[in-house]
Amino acid sequence: VQLVESGGNSVQAGGSLTLSCATSGYASRWYRMAWFRQVPGKAREGVGTITKYGRPTYADAVKGRFTISQFNADNSLTLQMDSLQPEDSAMYQCAAAGPGSETWRPLLDSRGYNYWGQGTQVTVSL
Repeated sequence: VQLVESGGNSVQAGGSLTLSCATSGYASRWYRMAWFRQVPGKAREGVGTITKYGRPTYADAVKGRFTISQFNADNSLTLQMDSLQPEDSAMYQCAAAGPGSETWRPLLDSRGYNYWGQGTQVTVSL
């Protein structure tokens, strides 16, 4: 099973980016998928998640600016990021919760996801 992210780039503050995550090697639907981000030296931070029923949840820091796409049957996921700010700069990782995941964890708790992509870098400059 692989999760592969794409779409990371360098943009100026106020700009937009769309990140994508593709799944391969897993035919069933994930229980939920999410985006996390991490800056070197800091803890991984949950950005947003979406359940297989299409219900999104966002971190307060990105509410109103980021949008997780519909959780499609092909297990793809996108993250539309608008009004980007320098503090959004990070490595963004796609995550998925499948069989064996700790689904009782809060939605933005990374321990609730058992499959991870390698990440895609987002850099926002002034």
